[in-house]
Amino acid sequence: MAKICVHALISGRVQGVWFRHFTREQAEAGAVTGWVRNLPDGRVEAMLCGDEKAVRHVEAWLSRGPELANVAEVVATDLDHDAELTGFVIMD
Repeated sequence: MAKICVHALISGRVQGVWFRHFTREQAEAGAVTGWVRNLPDGRVEAMLCGDEKAVRHVEAWLSRGPELANVAEVVATDLDHDAELTGFVIMD
């Protein structure tokens, strides 16, 4: 299966609702590597890399988010998969 990376910006009620924690859980369940972080403007930013099917699964989950979230928009951009990331981390 092809490997891909997706950069995503998630807006709405996505901070203070455990969005980053649950994103990490979704990514780790599918062996997706990358990171997630809060942005000063209230959005969440994520980088997802791995097998295309697993990355697309996590990308789709971003549109729903955890129970307390209210996702307004996800802007996702496919990137060249040129670097292997290790694990999935929550960045400060």
